[in-house]
Amino acid sequence: MKGNKASILTAAERCKNILASNWQGRLNTIKADAKGSKADIYSSKVNYMVKRGKPYIWVPENDLHNVNTIIDERGSFSVASPYPGPLANLLRSMKKFPARVALTGDVVPLKDEKVRFAEESLREMILSEQKAISEFSYSVSGILSSSGPSCPLRSENLQELLDGGEQHVIYKFNLSSCMFIDGNGGTHEVNLENIEASKADILSPFSANLIDGINQSEVRRRALLLFCIVYKNANAKDAYVLSIDRKGFEVLGKVPSPPMKDGFGEYQWKEFRFTFREEARSVEAFCSQLVEMEEEALKNVSSYSGLGS
Repeated sequence: MKGNKASILTAAERCKNILASNWQGRLNTIKADAKGSKADIYSSKVNYMVKRGKPYIWVPENDLHNVNTIIDERGSFSVASPYPGPLANLLRSMKKFPARVALTGDVVPLKDEKVRFAEESLREMILSEQKAISEFSYSVSGILSSSGPSCPLRSENLQELLDGGEQHVIYKFNLSSCMFIDGNGGTHEVNLENIEASKADILSPFSANLIDGINQSEVRRRALLLFCIVYKNANAKDAYVLSIDRKGFEVLGKVPSPPMKDGFGEYQWKEFRFTFREEARSVEAFCSQLVEMEEEALKNVSSYSGLGS
């Protein structure tokens, strides 16, 4: 375990990871009436993929965005870090928002050949993810299979775009600005050159299922409690993984609050960052280092128990 600035991703890297980990975002365009006058903002959830650093957005054929962008191509697009299963309920109870990316730019419709290019790129990405899943080891598959039914794989969600159930118009989102918004609501403007130079972690497409798989497992959640005790000297009563990346992961731990005047204290949720000894350059490496940390924490707790007996 190490803890320094190098162990934390840059804002640009976090933006790239969030965009690569999700498949759905919120698109905002300027609403236009029949006279072409601009009133307020129209917003809806849309599906997307990222290719060469740019979001390609699938908008249903009957959606108002298709009218709005004829009048004015300017728009904004926001994507949140995945927060599946019990983590979503916890964040809602805390009135806490997940970290997210906010982009502004032009929403440009694709023409014939570029539409086929986008569809083929999406098909290749889905096949690549499905191939990776089929080749995962038993330990990785075990975590992914623990993920709940409300958290299907990203490739399964995106496959619906190719199945032909609903007609879509495909747009390329040309960025003009990028903002990273952290879990506490703090905003961090990100230079577009840094965005272009950064790469998403290889494990990002599977992060939602890894997070949910850990959080849905009682055994792994008990290990998170040990992490808080052994590595952070924090006596956590409950814990959930909040986010993951190649350098480590964040945990929300329920720890004792400072005592009140009457000497009694309650519990509060606090974020803890756990850093790997080596960067996890694959899903296999992430799961392997997680297991190593679990074994190490268990040994440390056992040695403490032995000293006390």
